[in-house]
Amino acid sequence: MTIKDLNPRVVWAYFEEVTRVPRPSNKEEKIIKYLREFAESKSLSQKSDKAGNLLISKPATPGFEYFPTVVLQSHVDMVCEKNSDTEHNFETDPIQTVVDGEWLKAKGTTLGADNGIGIAAQLAVLASDDIQHGPVECLFTVAEETGLNGAFGLEKDFFTGNILLNLDSEEEGEVFIGCAGGIDSTVIFPYNKVAAPKDLFYFHVAVSKLKGGHSGDDIDKGYANANQLLARFLWNLNEKFGLTLVEINGGNLHNAIPREAKAFAAVPFQYREPLRIELNHFLADVEDEYKTTEPNLRIDLESDSVPENCIGKADSDKLISALYSCPNGVQAMSHAIPGLVETSTNLASVRMLPDQTIKIVTSQRSSVESAKYDIAHKVESLFKLIGATVTHGDGYPGWAPNTDSPILKVAVDTHKELFGYEPKIKAIHAGLECGLFLKKYPGLDMVSFGPTLRGVHSPDERIHIPSVESFWKHLLAILKNIPLK
Repeated sequence: MTIKDLNPRVVWAYFEEVTRVPRPSNKEEKIIKYLREFAESKSLSQKSDKAGNLLISKPATPGFEYFPTVVLQSHVDMVCEKNSDTEHNFETDPIQTVVDGEWLKAKGTTLGADNGIGIAAQLAVLASDDIQHGPVECLFTVAEETGLNGAFGLEKDFFTGNILLNLDSEEEGEVFIGCAGGIDSTVIFPYNKVAAPKDLFYFHVAVSKLKGGHSGDDIDKGYANANQLLARFLWNLNEKFGLTLVEINGGNLHNAIPREAKAFAAVPFQYREPLRIELNHFLADVEDEYKTTEPNLRIDLESDSVPENCIGKADSDKLISALYSCPNGVQAMSHAIPGLVETSTNLASVRMLPDQTIKIVTSQRSSVESAKYDIAHKVESLFKLIGATVTHGDGYPGWAPNTDSPILKVAVDTHKELFGYEPKIKAIHAGLECGLFLKKYPGLDMVSFGPTLRGVHSPDERIHIPSVESFWKHLLAILKNIPLK
């Protein structure tokens, strides 16, 4: 079976087309070109704003002209992650999809169902001649995954609808009415470079095969953070044997839990064998700790030759201690909504730069604005203690839930009528663009929903095939039953 055999055919056909178009964040030119050409082929009006967002409009179908305008919204960019042994260029190569039972996934890369399936649903509505709906505006935003840049740059009068359906949620049978706000922190740590001692045992150590995942949706799943595991191992070695650090790198994207991290380091030569014993003990410990959530966890160690330079001992000690003690994971659970993560932080990436600095990025989220800044400031205070410079991004606001929303009532009632049960009403710990939309369009009535996705922001990303049909039916039922003004 291939993607062409899946139902609903029209949605999957457009999703397949979307997977063929490269669309990394901040490099969305090809997907925007594809969408523009689609609009032209259907004689639909379109416009773009300075941020690069695109709006395609379609008139109401006969008999629904009196309905209020509805905005269908998705983001066009995707997270570009791949396994280390996968050859793929996200700027030129199409995603290779695989049907695996009830799931669709990609070969060694992210699938891009986040948010490609939303794009496909929008295109299916725009292309249809048999779906009943009022006036529709399809909003395609850019650079969502790298900081909601498209939503930040959205012009105030870009669309006219007062009802917005965000198609960027990841659990069928759930309707979201709130989300966390977020802020990224960037640490720049300058270090001294010294000649590498020649009388040490040098080795590479690599943490790999972790699940990774979305730093919002998956932060409470108990997955390991590769940067934290590596820092923990290096700290233990430093305490027992003394450690010389040559290089350290781990993680990639600010909104993904890091799956891989590696270091080039050395210990005194007499600890060559105890080093391997220490690794075995450490690996046994963490395998036991993560036996349920990280069954494929690997830590590999290989010897290497003496490098030319290394990080000075004092700076190495500071860096390892700071990375080991850096806050990571769930910091607080919500008391207002049971089961909802309120505040979290993710030690996202550690990168050595050519200018003799190390760049560390952390990502904080919270549904409480003051708590979001509190955890960001804790990260800042920690790294300032080792002489690093810390800056914070602009951040983005959360989306406060409105349980009296008219469109929420429609979403609940139509779902119950279709499937025999009411969907769960939830808030999400991930960041959605809805908070920024509400800031610029205060009168918006919004809900977010979508099919079931797993492993988002990692090469394990997959979409539950039957849930797409349920999502599609639900979307059409909502469009047919939009609350009148």
